[in-house]
Amino acid sequence: MKKYERTQLLERVAREGATVGTRIPESIELQGEPFELRSFVFETKQLDSVPPEHEERVGAVKKRLRKERRERRLRLERADITVEEGETIVSAIVGIDRALNALESLGETDLTAEERAAETADQKRWVAFLQKALGHADDDSGHGVRPR
Repeated sequence: MKKYERTQLLERVAREGATVGTRIPESIELQGEPFELRSFVFETKQLDSVPPEHEERVGAVKKRLRKERRERRLRLERADITVEEGETIVSAIVGIDRALNALESLGETDLTAEERAAETADQKRWVAFLQKALGHADDDSGHGVRPR
């Protein structure tokens, strides 16, 4: 493979929208072991949120995927391979990225709920502070405004 061909392949891997329209590979070899990636991601995405007993497994799979991605990228950068082999590696890396994106997005709904709860707690603290500062701390109306 020529240097410019390797550069083009590496640029495809690094491209911002590289995963758009990419399918998650049916199966992939992770550290020498076959792994049914698409079914794992699909089954995991079916859950509204990752239950605690499943979080450890999802975390372990993401870690293995990141490691495999790094190894394949290094091979693409340094190994004496053909353009066809490089294309295969790029396809695998982009598929791994697609799977990682899907798995990373699992916790967003929980994160949004946590953010909303934190904002509500902040607002309650602010109202309590204002009530105390304005001398309305004993007001039981719940509105924070004492009738005149």
